[in-house]
Amino acid sequence: MSTEPPQYPPPDDDPFKKQPPRQPPPQPPQGGGSPYDTPPPGGGSPYGTPPPPYGGDPYGGGQGGHGGPDPLAGMPPLADSGKRVLARIIDMILVGIVVGLLTWLFGTSEYDIDPDNVNSGKSFGQSLLAAVLYIAYDTFMISKTGQTLGKKWLGMRVANLNDGATPTLQTALARAAVLWLPFAFCCACIWTAICGGWSFFDKPYKQGLHDKAAKTVVVSA
Repeated sequence: MSTEPPQYPPPDDDPFKKQPPRQPPPQPPQGGGSPYDTPPPGGGSPYGTPPPPYGGDPYGGGQGGHGGPDPLAGMPPLADSGKRVLARIIDMILVGIVVGLLTWLFGTSEYDIDPDNVNSGKSFGQSLLAAVLYIAYDTFMISKTGQTLGKKWLGMRVANLNDGATPTLQTALARAAVLWLPFAFCCACIWTAICGGWSFFDKPYKQGLHDKAAKTVVVSA
């Protein structure tokens, strides 16, 4: 039996003492920060959703809004309110002549000299006829050229506030209905005066109430 001590491998060859080489720590992307914070080329959201464009209702920008582009940029100047009233009077006279002729043909009279012979049905019928004719006249003329005869003779036209175009049939109808529909029921002259006269005090677009309802303006032609 040998008395020599057992032989061990050199310490450097010990497999339990061997360690894998150190790996360098991962480097952040060039430019720093999280990769999720890096916007795509051209800016905007990193998820590809562009920011919403500014715009919307024409009353939200321009002279009376929040600093956006003026809807009247590139349009002719706004029409004078006094000339608008004069044009309306001309239109009322023209349509009133037609209403008077039809009233005479159908034997309908709004007022009777004899207080004991007042027919409220005939009175309402004439008012309704007048309102229908005014609405039809205004709607047709405005949707066709932006001008009634009164406006044409005085050099004005109705335009959309947002783009200056001639109003569509639907827009012209809404505008005319707000102006003339109460004519058939009550306060005919009072409502027409208030609705049209609003342009004397409205800022900055000189709109009547019917213009506000249809989002239109009256400009010089």
